[in-house]
Amino acid sequence: MKWLPQKAQDTKMLAKLTSKNQITLPKAVISRIDATEYFDVAVENNRIVLTPVRVQTTKAVREKLEQLGITEQDVEDAVAWARR
Repeated sequence: MKWLPQKAQDTKMLAKLTSKNQITLPKAVISRIDATEYFDVAVENNRIVLTPVRVQTTKAVREKLEQLGITEQDVEDAVAWARR
């Protein structure tokens, strides 16, 4: 989250829940966070908490697996083990 003075962080706004369970977040709220399309959704103390998440592309996942030295065969073996 971008740094904001405490008063700006505490500003409260309304968002309406539609009949299709959709919520449009106020532009003033979205402009305060890094660009994202997805949010982790949780309920904490009877509040809905949205946390921006970055979804990794397949390419990024493959690159990370390569960095860790995990091969395609390792993944296949792990899946076969988990399905037993």
